[in-house]
Amino acid sequence: MSTTEDIDPVDRLLETARGNPVEDPFRVTGVMMQYYHVCKRELWFESRNVEIDRENTTVVRGTRVDETAYDDKRRNLSLGMIALDLLDDGRVVEVKPSSALTEGAEMQLSYYLWYLDRVAGIEKEGVLAHPRERRRESIELTDERMEAVEDAIRGIHGIVSRETPPPAEEKPFCGSCAYHDFCWC
Repeated sequence: MSTTEDIDPVDRLLETARGNPVEDPFRVTGVMMQYYHVCKRELWFESRNVEIDRENTTVVRGTRVDETAYDDKRRNLSLGMIALDLLDDGRVVEVKPSSALTEGAEMQLSYYLWYLDRVAGIEKEGVLAHPRERRRESIELTDERMEAVEDAIRGIHGIVSRETPPPAEEKPFCGSCAYHDFCWC
């Protein structure tokens, strides 16, 4: 008899997303995917619903860009575990205030494309947009990206299953992190 530990986290996520009965449901959001690539400790805090500092200047700036960019073309769509921004041309767009943490943003968008493909059977192209920089980057769901997303899902499962957070690691952006006080004070 198999236990939930024996089931690949990717399969558990897919079964959960498809609404199939799963003994131990597993969910991954786009934010979790981004945090996995930026800071695994931040991911662990997020998975425990530790509330971020909403007054943090980085959070305020990101929220402002998210709420105002492409206002005339923006359509929000929630689908299971993911929340998407869509432009009029139908591409999935992820809006970020800066290109400083590109890997996390690219993987978040790649996860959205993977989720649409694997859960809903919808193939879409993606755009990573940095409106303050007037920069846009096309993201395509290649086999390599699909594999990277699935590896990250397994990694996320490993982090969120821990009893304690991963150790704090000093990174160049720690001072502007909304979880800073949980790590360094």
